[in-house]
Amino acid sequence: MNTYRADLHIHTVLSPCGDLDMSPTRIIEKAREKGLDIIGITDHNSTRHCSLIRELAQPAGIFVLMGAEVTTREEIHCLSFFENDDQLSEFQAYLEQHLPHVPNDTQKFGFQVVVDKEEQILEELEYLLISALDQSLNQVEQKVHSLGGIFIPAHIDRPSFSITSQLGFIPADLYIDGVEISAGCKKETILPFLPKKRNISIIRSSDAHYLDQVGKVFTSFEMEHRSFKEIKMALQATAGRSVIN
Repeated sequence: MNTYRADLHIHTVLSPCGDLDMSPTRIIEKAREKGLDIIGITDHNSTRHCSLIRELAQPAGIFVLMGAEVTTREEIHCLSFFENDDQLSEFQAYLEQHLPHVPNDTQKFGFQVVVDKEEQILEELEYLLISALDQSLNQVEQKVHSLGGIFIPAHIDRPSFSITSQLGFIPADLYIDGVEISAGCKKETILPFLPKKRNISIIRSSDAHYLDQVGKVFTSFEMEHRSFKEIKMALQATAGRSVIN
């Protein structure tokens, strides 16, 4: 097995809370500088920068998990990842269908721009991406898994926008591929929230909104090689694959 360093929670300039330095090109440069092997692109309720970042990452030797940080109806943040462009496109259509088109106030929330590899602005989204979908936690999870995706409740130790802050527990009928905790969280503090009958993998990510945050926190994956399938196997701790943090 090989060990790979992964930061699976990174925002770009598309997220309104993301710094304008978080362009696809600069994210890849910073990830390479930090020695990351795998990154997850997780803009709020949008996947529109994923394919470009995957393209830019290939020459740099970095594997990209493509997805989004979804806000459910309960205002729970969840990381959702997909293997290919068809799945990603279908999930993007799902997000657009269920995200209310509340106008974005750029003075209050920041800009939401789609850029190209030269960092030229192609489009500015007018509706606020950090709004909650009209879909429940279970509905989002079911949609992600219907597309063969990976579903991970984000920063579950936080006092807001987490499954523990909003529900106080992880529902028994919710199928999760792992949970994410913040940099300073001790794993022991979240163990009471995890299902007793399943071994749930725990990852740490940077939740980077600024370049100097990329790779500041990472998780190690023990796998044969870098692929969506291998990452899923590591999260499930099958066939000798595992997650270490």
